[in-house]
Amino acid sequence: MSAEESRARLRLDAALDRLAVTFAGLTARPDEHNCVCHWGAAEELALLKVADTELDPDLLRRTWQAPDWRDHASVLPRILPQFARSLVAGRAGPWYAEAGWSFARGRWEQWPAAQAGAVREFLHAWWARTLVDPRPVVPVPDVLALATEASAAVAPWLGVWETLTGPPADGHLAALVERWEWELIGDQLPWNSRDDNEEEIRTRLTSWLVRNAPARLRSHGAPAELLNRIRLLGLDGAARWEDPGWDGRPF
Repeated sequence: MSAEESRARLRLDAALDRLAVTFAGLTARPDEHNCVCHWGAAEELALLKVADTELDPDLLRRTWQAPDWRDHASVLPRILPQFARSLVAGRAGPWYAEAGWSFARGRWEQWPAAQAGAVREFLHAWWARTLVDPRPVVPVPDVLALATEASAAVAPWLGVWETLTGPPADGHLAALVERWEWELIGDQLPWNSRDDNEEEIRTRLTSWLVRNAPARLRSHGAPAELLNRIRLLGLDGAARWEDPGWDGRPF
């Protein structure tokens, strides 16, 4: 393990510990409820009103996924330390963007400074750890989608990535482009977003890739076809589809 990776791991461990301390003792509101048919049983709901009790993985998932709590901003802090550990361990299934929605529904940036700061540091520490890990538990595109949805912004996360060059960060960039280039070439955000500024996020992501990816991908040994797709992303409208480098394949 490199020194950079070791520092990032320690930072993430400290961020998770900070969440545990900051949100210890919190519960959902006494009058909080949810549909028995669609969410869970009364005894499960009662657990959310008891502090510092671990939830089974299925109950944890149903809790953070539910969009219809009376006060999501009190439910989320109740589960946040366990939720964060579950995310980092890769136990959110394919729903990482949805996990970001859960953060956004909680409006965590409006919480008291100590709480908001703990959440912000967790997201940044996890992102930094992922970028420097050659084999992250959760792939970079999934963590980026979650962090973007949680914060309603993509620029801060791309800014961090811009400061990290060489392996493994450039390898992650190549993997992200390979995974997302078809959606982006069709002017679509590569994940389902609940944010009103979806078009702005897509535009910023595309512009960043056009500006930063080519040199980094060339140094990583990316194939010419992938570099060509990045070049096409820099063209607008008819110029893209009429370019000699466009192969006519559907996106």
